[in-house]
Amino acid sequence: MPDWLALYYDDPLEITHGEGRHVWDSAGNRYLDFFGGILTTMTAHALPEVTKAVTEQAGRILHSSTLYLNRPMVDLAERIAQLSGIPDARVFFTTSGTEANDTALLLATTYRRGNTVLAMRNSYHGRSFSAVGITGNRSWSPTSLSPLQTLYVHGGVRTRGPYAHLDDRAFIDACVADLRDILGHTRPPAALIAEPVQGVGGFTSPPDGLYAAFREVLNEHGILWIADEVQTGWGRTGDHFWGWQAHARSGPPDLVTFAKGIGNGMSIGGVVGRAEIMNCLDANSISTFGGTQITMAAGLANLAYLVEHDLQGNARRVGGLLIERLRAVAARLPGVREVRGRGLMIGVELVRPGTDEADPKAAAAVLEAAREGGLLIGKGGGHDTSALRIAPPLSLTVAEAEEGAAILERALRSSY
Repeated sequence: MPDWLALYYDDPLEITHGEGRHVWDSAGNRYLDFFGGILTTMTAHALPEVTKAVTEQAGRILHSSTLYLNRPMVDLAERIAQLSGIPDARVFFTTSGTEANDTALLLATTYRRGNTVLAMRNSYHGRSFSAVGITGNRSWSPTSLSPLQTLYVHGGVRTRGPYAHLDDRAFIDACVADLRDILGHTRPPAALIAEPVQGVGGFTSPPDGLYAAFREVLNEHGILWIADEVQTGWGRTGDHFWGWQAHARSGPPDLVTFAKGIGNGMSIGGVVGRAEIMNCLDANSISTFGGTQITMAAGLANLAYLVEHDLQGNARRVGGLLIERLRAVAARLPGVREVRGRGLMIGVELVRPGTDEADPKAAAAVLEAAREGGLLIGKGGGHDTSALRIAPPLSLTVAEAEEGAAILERALRSSY
């Protein structure tokens, strides 16, 4: 493996199996999982409905590529098109969020006949050459080369930066003014790509309505809006099925990218969007493994379980309790700058006590201490990886939320 392959923990962890909201390592230790394989295990580990669908499909055929029709792919495409809120939508399946964003960029730049793209500061969109080129987080940008010209605008981080002191309305107005200023100095970009809640950036988000306000400006110039829902989709934020719906005044985006949780661990990504954009390519294009039968079977079973058991509602209820519990803990710890998030997508930003300076060493220490206590969490952030990321499976129970909060409280206290 290359040296740059990131691993958590001083003593790397091998996870061998899981059930529900728990996983076990090769030494037999049991952990409450509050990160779900980077938000991929959306419903539960070893969910019987998904396991059964995968097993039955594996007994028939695993794969035939998109050169041939397959019923699971058509069924899942129809379901996602209906759930997207985009009229007359089309769906293209890929194998990851990176590939989904890569596809959206291809479609947008082809449709608009230009290679300039607007992106948000502190953003992350994947590890392909084009996705790295629009990522606004230096920790995940190993090259400055790019096939795209990228212009970064304010708004993804509410509590840092030059507009942090403003109230929400003034913050939105300032960010819109910044967008207008950028557009006054360049040819109209092809698209704005934005995460409704920035994932790798530490689960930061703008005030509700920012992207609706941006959309009004974008529409003046014919610029497309791509919502990167790789981490926020499928009800994780609790209040909405899609993260963009917190900015719904302007209607759905032109393109929505998705991945991670839809497969519950199987490799599914994709783009859903307006037909005229999705149909704009004038050359052949396929995805060898996008839409393969076994992953589509998993996605169908997982999505059905999510909707039938109202896991979006559970994320809202249990996530709300967990956020309030963690905010009560944070109020007594000088090193916790902020507890933020929506539903079961929660960030805890750490700083050096008495300052506003990021504390990545403390974040690493808390990560280790939480593991020792039997809890797995993630970390991220645009300020030297000083935010803890909490994103359990959406079936998390109240008792498990309380247990995880107690372990995290002990880990935080041990580090401050």
